Parts: sequence; C-alpha cells; structure tokens
Amino acid sequence: MTTSRRTVLAAALGAGAGAATTAAGIPPAAATGLPSATAAGIPRAAAWKLRWAPSARDVGTRAFETVEDDRAASHPAAKPHIRTEGDAFRFDIHTVDRDTHTDRQRQEVTGCRTGDTYLTWREGETWRVTYRMYLPRSLRATTTFTHIMQMKQPGTGTSPIVVQSLRRVGGEQTIELKVFGGDVLVGRTALEPLHDSWTDVDFRITVGDGASGAVRWILKNGGATVVDASKSGVDTFLADRVRPKWGIYRSLGDTSGSLRDTYMLLTGMHAHQLV
Repeated sequence: MTTSRRTVLAAALGAGAGAATTAAGIPPAAATGLPSATAAGIPRAAAWKLRWAPSARDVGTRAFETVEDDRAASHPAAKPHIRTEGDAFRFDIHTVDRDTHTDRQRQEVTGCRTGDTYLTWREGETWRVTYRMYLPRSLRATTTFTHIMQMKQPGTGTSPIVVQSLRRVGGEQTIELKVFGGDVLVGRTALEPLHDSWTDVDFRITVGDGASGAVRWILKNGGATVVDASKSGVDTFLADRVRPKWGIYRSLGDTSGSLRDTYMLLTGMHAHQLV
C-alpha cells in the first residue's frame, strides 16, 4: 500500500499519530459516491461508499450471510431466537440455551448479504459499519466473555479478530472493544448509563496483517459521544477475509450472577467501504 493511501486510511479511521479523537473531518456515513476530479487533474479523494443498508422489515434475516439460531437445537421451543421486530433485528437468549460447545451460549448472525451475494472484506481494505443498538437492563456485563459484535475469519475454529464485549471490571459493568490478538484494549466505558436506551455504534476497520491494521470505535447515546477511541499498528487479518458478526455470544462461567433471559435490538444497519 502506498504512503499516500495509508495516510488516507489513517485519517478516515482517526488512528494515526496525533489524530483527533472526534469525528470531525471524517466523510459522513451517508456519503455514497466520490467527489469529481478537478479540471487540473487532481486525483479525487477517498470517500465512504454505501455497500449495505438492509431494512429488517423488508428483507428480514436475509440481510445476513448466515444465521446461527440455536445451532445445537438446545431450545427449539423458543425458536426463532433471531427475528425481526418492526424495523429492528431482535436477538433473544435464555439461560437454558446451549451452543455446540456446552460451556457457552450463542445466537448470532454473520456477514452482510445483498441479494444473492454478500460483502467480502479483504486485506488492505477499509470498512465502516454503523447501526443503533438497544441493550436492556437484563443484558448485563459478566466476569467472563459476553460478546455482542465480532470480526472474524469465516470458518469453524477460527479466533476472533475484534470483539465488542460486555465485561465486569473491578465489579463494574462496562462495554469495551478489543483487538483479540495481543489482547489490545481499544476503548471502554460504563455500560449502565446505556441500558434501556438506543446507542449509536460507529465501527471502522482497516484490514491489515501484522501491524498494518487499524480500528476506530465510537459510541453515542442521547446525542453525546460516550467513547471515541482508535488503535493503529494492530493485527486485523488472519486469512481469506474478515466478516462481521452480531448477536449475543456468552460464557456460562460468569461468577457475578449476571446471566438472565434477555435480548438485544439492532436497527439502521449500514456498511460502507472507503474507496
């Protein structure tokens, strides 16, 4: 990747040295095209191009590449655990649910489907997903893992690349983002003020092997920015491609008594590519 291209990517992610921690100067999520080149032949600037904007009401769970709804058939009476509710996607999970690995629970969707195909996030590309999430008070942080978004390589047995998690830290409930390789904390904020309300999520990733990856994570609640954090020089690629996952994926090893029957809502989901 050329130096100028890396500069554009770092600026878009807000991850470069000395980068501002606000979203100022970042192309808006609604941008769907590129500015025209000038008459003097100046190359056009990179911008976010809309690649995916499903309506839950119109396309349902066909918005996703795959749907992992009770894949161990542990609680068939409650299916579907993943469904639509108005124009939101709803993920239900119960204390009796079990994954194929019986020490954990999983109700998740993967990927971004558009008609008969799906988006592929490749090494060297920069992607952005924005959406609104509703976390009820019954969806609590735990002492072990509770992931509500992941970036992964498709395939069984692969490690996560990036995880957005609900974790107890010093007894307090928090929401955090980590790069899984190296256990790199990108950002963390209190979870309880976000309960029973809609939170805007803005996640950006440059897919890069070794130390060539970068991420930025922004949460807004009630119009206020509650976290805006970024990391560069991180590993965000394993092999093949990166695929997002959403849902509730949690360990049964929690020691805080926080596991409840609960749910999560997602709406206004969009994916943009920096082109």
